[in-house]
Amino acid sequence: MSAAPAAPPAESAERPDPATELGLLLVPPKPRTGWRVVPARVVAMCTVELQKLRHDRTELYTRAIQPALWLLIFGETFTRLKAIPTGGTPYLDYLAPGIIAQSAMFIAIFYGIMIIWERDSGVLTKLLVTPTPRAALVTGKAFAAGVKAVVQAAVVVVLAAVLGVGMTANPLRLLGVVVAVVLGSAFFSCLSMTIAGIVLTRDRLMGIGQAITMPLFFGSNALYPVDLMPGWLQAVSRANPLSYQVDALRGLLIGTPSHLALDFGVLALATAAGITAASALLGRLAR
Repeated sequence: MSAAPAAPPAESAERPDPATELGLLLVPPKPRTGWRVVPARVVAMCTVELQKLRHDRTELYTRAIQPALWLLIFGETFTRLKAIPTGGTPYLDYLAPGIIAQSAMFIAIFYGIMIIWERDSGVLTKLLVTPTPRAALVTGKAFAAGVKAVVQAAVVVVLAAVLGVGMTANPLRLLGVVVAVVLGSAFFSCLSMTIAGIVLTRDRLMGIGQAITMPLFFGSNALYPVDLMPGWLQAVSRANPLSYQVDALRGLLIGTPSHLALDFGVLALATAAGITAASALLGRLAR
């Protein structure tokens, strides 16, 4: 009498069907929906900006020239003159956080040019036909500008340290500096994208961007305390998000009295308003 056939090995019984494996390769993964779209878009845009900086560092070097001139010439001169009272803080130390905010703003305020370039090249139209919400696209681009601004801020911090500016090395405070730079840059990039949605051309955007950058800078507390300003300029400064960014950076980096809860609250609200406005005008830009 012949023996019964042996049972197949347990592992072969559990092995998936080759057709099933092939189906997993052919079927695309489910698209992200809901709240998962925004972080995915932000990460994608930030990755693109980091890749740009890795392949071409020329922009970092050229953009470091202006902050270096402000610190070396303006800061060193007014430190010797002692013409601006800063409450016992050396003027160069007082100025450094303002220059960090300025350099970040100058990067972000022209970010709308990239949106117009994407419109002209057809990239923006392709992005808008995807299921990604417009708010997610704007948020991704805004925080990508923040990543670039953080790299620029790190360059300015190194320059300031070389010049002898006493800044904190506390990791939590430095993390707060990163958040302040990202939020401020996100707002100004959204402001730029909003203007781009209104003017629709690069030339007009360049003109408006150049017209508002210096008033925003001089109408803030980046160069001098608010108490020294005339009354009308104090009102402008209190309505200027750059002032709250500078105040947060000073409090975190050099330990001057600040209002961090108010500063971060204003920056967060301004960023949310900027994303809303830019998202509403994004479709007009793509027509």
